[in-house]
Amino acid sequence: MKTALVTGGAQGIGKGIVTRLRTDGWRVAVFDIDREAVGELCDADEEILGLQVDVGSEEDVARGFDALRGWLDGEPLNLLVSNAGLADPVSGPIEDLSLDGWRRWQDSHVTGAFLCIRAAVPLLRTGRGSIVTMSSTRAHQSEPQTEAYAAAKGALVALTHALAVSLGPAIRVNTILPGWIETGPWQKVAKREDPDHSAADRDQHPVGRVGRPEDVAGLVAWLASEEAGFVTGQQFVIDGGMSVRMIYAE
Repeated sequence: MKTALVTGGAQGIGKGIVTRLRTDGWRVAVFDIDREAVGELCDADEEILGLQVDVGSEEDVARGFDALRGWLDGEPLNLLVSNAGLADPVSGPIEDLSLDGWRRWQDSHVTGAFLCIRAAVPLLRTGRGSIVTMSSTRAHQSEPQTEAYAAAKGALVALTHALAVSLGPAIRVNTILPGWIETGPWQKVAKREDPDHSAADRDQHPVGRVGRPEDVAGLVAWLASEEAGFVTGQQFVIDGGMSVRMIYAE
């Protein structure tokens, strides 16, 4: 049975990925900073190893990997999905952004990816596994006052192609750049909500709808499969075509 670690896997896109992998027969471990969300995930599926871990903390990641190695019991890790990160893209005016605030975005996305990948590589190399990082279309395009988030997501793109060169051929590394993915139904119970998208929301996507975590999860499943064995160092935009649509102000 194949094994995976999904960071930020208790809610949102991460939870969608966990659900898909479990449906496909994978054993899955989850690191997530939200204790309540981790509890709900494990209550729904007792075979998941769910751990409260702040991926931006070196001590937390070390503790999480100690538990992960015990759970693996000598078996290799086949997949790391580095998905955790501060979800809010708005950091406010750059002139008002504190260094601590800037670091919160970088630590949750980039430092977290580095710490987890560094710890996972020996486990992945044994099983010739793969890594998927979660960037964003915001690595390529922006709204105002999102510099910290955009910088973090752009760094993940660069980190991915550097890792693909360094870790190949034993480990493949790719990144996914989601656009608008509706995660309301995939949150913990206290924050769960049903989406209410307008016609304008749907129409700005050439596919005619907003994205779902299942869309991203399907791509992760393929990237982790033998069918993607010749794919590494690549960026996969999954945004319903929104970023290629030319938009003029009325």
